[in-house]
Amino acid sequence: MMKKDMIILMGGQGVGKGTFSKMLRGRREMDYIETGAMLRALPPESEIARIIARGELVPDDMLLDLVESKINPEHDILLDGFPRTLDQAKWLVEKYADKFNLRVLYLDVPEDVMIQRIQKRIGEGGGRADDADAAAVRRRLDTFWHVTMPAIEWMRHAPGIRFSDVDVTDPSVDHNFVKILAALAE
Repeated sequence: MMKKDMIILMGGQGVGKGTFSKMLRGRREMDYIETGAMLRALPPESEIARIIARGELVPDDMLLDLVESKINPEHDILLDGFPRTLDQAKWLVEKYADKFNLRVLYLDVPEDVMIQRIQKRIGEGGGRADDADAAAVRRRLDTFWHVTMPAIEWMRHAPGIRFSDVDVTDPSVDHNFVKILAALAE
């Protein structure tokens, strides 16, 4: 049986992971696992919701169980917002590199563009509840640079992964999407 694809979108806040996920799903049938949305859908009084409200990452044991419960090796999968830590990245590769064709797309934009995009989605009435909290946004960005970036750098060289850097700083979503499709076609 031919292995299915697991496309992993990685990047900081505001790079367009949600937008590009929707566009990819419009072109191809895939199971969509958006860890952020799954976690934000939990009741506000839950332990996980309180962790997120502080701008912190959910502990791996909680998150890995949740992600694993959503993965079906008989379907192509699009992962959005996972992995976010080096341990999560290693878990994903160890557990699934032999079951899927792993493709990592690192959506690369400078931090000032991330902040502009977060501010834009607030202005448009979208985004996350904590987008309007400058301190929470700063914590999320710091977490991205110090926790998620090492996972991205590890995955860049991990065996069994096709890794692509995709510069999505262009103001045109469509131009950026063309770059994503080109990376997937490599």
